[in-house]
Amino acid sequence: MEEITDCITKEKLPSFGFVVGTTSLAFVVSQLDVSIVNIALPQIAQTFSADISALQWIVDAYTIAFAVLMLSAGGMGDLLGSKQIFQLGLFVFGIASLGCGYAWNVPSLICFRVLQGVGAATMIPSSLSILNQTFSHDKKQRARAVALWTAAGGVSIAAGPILGGLLIHISSWRMIFLVNIPICLGGLLLSRHLHESDRHPNKGFDILGQFLWMFTLTAFIGAIIEWHDLGYKHPFIISSLLFSVITFCLFIITEKRAIAPILPLDLFRSANFNVLILLGIILNNAYYGTVFVLSLYLQDVLLYSSLHAGLAFIPLTAGFIVSNLISGKLMAHYGIRLPVLLGTSIALIGFTALLIADTDTQYWQLFFPFITIPLGMGLAVPAMTTGILASVTKTRSGTASAVLNTTRQAAGALGVAIFGAMANGGSAAIVHAISVSSIISACSLFCCAILIFKYLKAV
Repeated sequence: MEEITDCITKEKLPSFGFVVGTTSLAFVVSQLDVSIVNIALPQIAQTFSADISALQWIVDAYTIAFAVLMLSAGGMGDLLGSKQIFQLGLFVFGIASLGCGYAWNVPSLICFRVLQGVGAATMIPSSLSILNQTFSHDKKQRARAVALWTAAGGVSIAAGPILGGLLIHISSWRMIFLVNIPICLGGLLLSRHLHESDRHPNKGFDILGQFLWMFTLTAFIGAIIEWHDLGYKHPFIISSLLFSVITFCLFIITEKRAIAPILPLDLFRSANFNVLILLGIILNNAYYGTVFVLSLYLQDVLLYSSLHAGLAFIPLTAGFIVSNLISGKLMAHYGIRLPVLLGTSIALIGFTALLIADTDTQYWQLFFPFITIPLGMGLAVPAMTTGILASVTKTRSGTASAVLNTTRQAAGALGVAIFGAMANGGSAAIVHAISVSSIISACSLFCCAILIFKYLKAV
């Protein structure tokens, strides 16, 4: 606190702690809203008489908007300046959170969740870009900053169910959204003292690419969510899947020809960039989908209250805190390769251990997967993020971070859609969804670990 006060009053160059702390607020509030909603799903369902498909839309409306707009937001940050885009994102997110807190039905809640996703998509790549540019002169300092920034997000996503359970116990599910407002206000006030970042000259804005990406992701995930209720032969499902394939092909063609593409395909010429993006996709798909199902499992199968279910997630929070800090130290001494490989392997073991979940499983039996999954992810994600940023020039850091977070959020939304659809059908379906999600996640991580070992170079 003294560092921040000194920085503000004396108008010195922002300190390491001030920059990391301020930018981390955006990551904290955006990641918090990924997981905090999960613990409130039974209460929201009761308030609005919502089924599982509606609950999936409440969760995925946020992540889809997040993923859809982040590519454009990353480019806008490089073009207009990351500080301005960062502040805009905080403002939009705060307004949207207020709307979510006072939503009057499911459609209104979904709409405000979309607006939250817009705010998150705007502030996340810009916050990471600010970090990258501020500490680009010192690799060790940048690695430490990214590790702390990632730790803040990792802890918040893991702490979401715990905080959500407490807030619901004290007040109601509406409070899980209203708690975001003071965080956003604090971020806006502090961000005034961040310095302007470098800008990357751009010749235009890829509007067509933005719309094609939006249509692709929304149609595909919408089809997955409605698959269970409508059946795979339903015209909506078939047409949505076909539409998403067509728009995705058009999107790739557009990006090859665009003067200023939202997805610069030349980024994928780097082997490091490719394998780390793949790792981010697999980790988010596994974690988001699994936490969604686990929230239903703890409350609908094991019959925990919202408070007890939230407290059950404490090991996930502790695991992220410890491993994120360790990851920064490992990177400083050994580079990114060791923490990425080690973290991927530990997460693989954790997801495999979730196969133990059944209708009468004791909590102590779940403790091992609940601690090893965040331990592995917490080791891998900071190193993965650092590796992505190191693979591009600093003026393209906003775009690179946007690509990373876009693919991760899209994968997370897909995980919720797929695993959530499996859980639609009562206790037996929820337990089955956990088993299938564990197998898919573990197998995907195993294949990814092999690719990382073969292609990832030390940074």
